Amino acid sequence: MSRVFELTATIALCLLAGCATLPDTQLLLERHTVQTARFESARGPLSARQNAAILARLKSKAGDLDILEKHIAVEEAIVESPLILGNKVTLLQDGEATYAAMFAAIRKARDHINLESYIIEGDEIGQQFADLLLEQQGRGVQVNVIYDSVGAFNTPKAFFERLTAGGIQILEFNPINPLKVKKQWLINNRDHRKLLVIDGRTAFIGGINISNVYSSGSVVRRAGKPAANTVAWRDTQVQIEGPVVGKLQKLFMNTWEKQHGKPLAPKEYFPALKAQGNEIVRAIGSTPDDPYSLIYLTLMSAIGNAEKHVYLTNAYFVPDPQLLKALMDAAGRGVDVKLILPSESDFAVVFHAGRSHYSTLLNAGVKIYERTGALLHSKTALIDGVWSTVGSTNLDWRSFLDNDEINVVILGREFARKMEAVFAKDLQASEAIDPEHWERRPILLRFKEWMARVWGRLL
Repeated sequence: MSRVFELTATIALCLLAGCATLPDTQLLLERHTVQTARFESARGPLSARQNAAILARLKSKAGDLDILEKHIAVEEAIVESPLILGNKVTLLQDGEATYAAMFAAIRKARDHINLESYIIEGDEIGQQFADLLLEQQGRGVQVNVIYDSVGAFNTPKAFFERLTAGGIQILEFNPINPLKVKKQWLINNRDHRKLLVIDGRTAFIGGINISNVYSSGSVVRRAGKPAANTVAWRDTQVQIEGPVVGKLQKLFMNTWEKQHGKPLAPKEYFPALKAQGNEIVRAIGSTPDDPYSLIYLTLMSAIGNAEKHVYLTNAYFVPDPQLLKALMDAAGRGVDVKLILPSESDFAVVFHAGRSHYSTLLNAGVKIYERTGALLHSKTALIDGVWSTVGSTNLDWRSFLDNDEINVVILGREFARKMEAVFAKDLQASEAIDPEHWERRPILLRFKEWMARVWGRLL
């Protein structure tokens, strides 16, 4: 329902005011001066000598891949957010494991809890979160919640009223009702982020909203569909502990301030953070207020500098011409480009719009697979076995132009191996799209693809 409502609102606004367009990525990437990668530890920025030593060590472990030097330098200039050393990153698959980890972290909270989510349902999972958050608020832990007005369109008002009555600070992102707007009515700008920060020390980000649909997990089945009302959802989240959590916390606080939320209760939102692991992480937030999508540009740069492989797993694939060209160019220079996309979707228009590009990609040598046995909702990328990203960003126009999104980039072989294992597992549960067979698909499917593609910019 929220996706349908969002599409309807988007169409209306674009017809009235026109739509924004994506930047010329090639021009922007060429304009940015290549600079040395910048690293920070829990103690602050490292010296030029320390930066060079870390980069040399990474290149040695990665087999001297140019992506580490070329792309990281460009990413550095674009994002203006440093690579942070000393983090522990735990890869979480599906809702069951993610909710269990979130609940455990919430129970351990001692100072504050900041939650930002596109969808917060009033169902069983939503009530479990509400009960736990209210319990912590009652213990003196300040809880602050941001929810998206469109994403929570079907959530009863009583759900949020109960949280407010319990002392939790609630902020509705860009309200649908213009009478509730404190500044400009921006119904087309949605908060698609999924971020949970505990005590400023632990963070969760990825594709998982707060809803019962994520509870079933993804059961691998090669054939057939899940039984009615038990559709499995396949999604990915990460739990992060370490200095980069401060950067993620800052993104939450920036959103609260931009949305004119009430002053937050004084808490230790930015505690001194110590190293918790060996992962190198960069936090990237993107909003329509930016001159261009930082997440979009950094992904384009990573694909453009790939030498060995590009593995993308994504729920909503409605690529713009530049992303299509980047993928085809990579395949053309011998890079192994694999896309895992849904075999079914909760939003048919997006599903068919994505499929309308299959022939072009397949003819260019891109390999496409559709995940079976579960509804795919992950948003991840793995490039050259050394550069990984997990977050809320889909590969569509809306994510790159209209939404507030959040991703993390994790640099290094160790985490990449875990990502590759998950990708391989999803690949086993997917069916390859055979180019010859695809060209023989029914006329009805071709018509649906053509119709959906007309609305591609709005999806």
